[in-house]
Amino acid sequence: MEKDYEEFVRNFYRTSGIDLSLYKEAQMKRRLTSLYVKRGFKSFRDYFHSISQNKELLEELLDKMTINVSEFYRNYKRWEVLEQKILPSLTKKSGARLKAWSAACSTGEEPYTISMILANSPSSIKFEILATDIDVNAINKAQEGLYVERALNEVPLKQKQRYFTRNGSFYEVSKEIKKSVVFKKQNLLADPFHESFDLIVCRNVLIYFTEEAKDLLYQKFAAALRPGGIFFVGSTEQIFNPGKYGLETEDTFFYKKI
Repeated sequence: MEKDYEEFVRNFYRTSGIDLSLYKEAQMKRRLTSLYVKRGFKSFRDYFHSISQNKELLEELLDKMTINVSEFYRNYKRWEVLEQKILPSLTKKSGARLKAWSAACSTGEEPYTISMILANSPSSIKFEILATDIDVNAINKAQEGLYVERALNEVPLKQKQRYFTRNGSFYEVSKEIKKSVVFKKQNLLADPFHESFDLIVCRNVLIYFTEEAKDLLYQKFAAALRPGGIFFVGSTEQIFNPGKYGLETEDTFFYKKI
């Protein structure tokens, strides 16, 4: 079983460029085992043979690598800190345009939340938002911009009325918010990062990676920020040694590039 999984990891890396060894092994192995058993395969070897020939199986695997569970304003109090404390300082320093990145954006709730907050800012600053994810299916759903009511549970009423319209049993994000976000496929561990961001948001993703992979990503994220830029992480992803990456704590779960 152990050698079977190791062979799967090597083969999958050669064909996809995605290094599963950088994800926490117990979590990833459990998730993939459940998936291949559900599909009727007997081993990782059989499973790899099929996904290498079946695009739908491959896309399903990518979708299950991380759990695409998201919602607008997830952990609302942290977004309040961004809106009331972090952004006023950032907008003073960023000049004419603020550049933000939602990394591992899943189905789009996070970058659209950033857009709504910036669009509602009293400074009326111009901004651009890049949103990236490894899962093409998640990106397609994000670009569609349709969400079940549950995903809007923490959206303030004014924001909900201004930026969403009812579309059957779904809520659709306004064109104003949609057009402010550019979605792209990206493998965080393998692909190069854009640079000079004022704000990078990567939340509830790093928990899936090994300590070595997290160390690499912290270095890459820090390098992608401009001096004074902010890195915003999830509520289980506190960085205990930010100085190692040229960062300092600005607030809980917010780190500023020195």
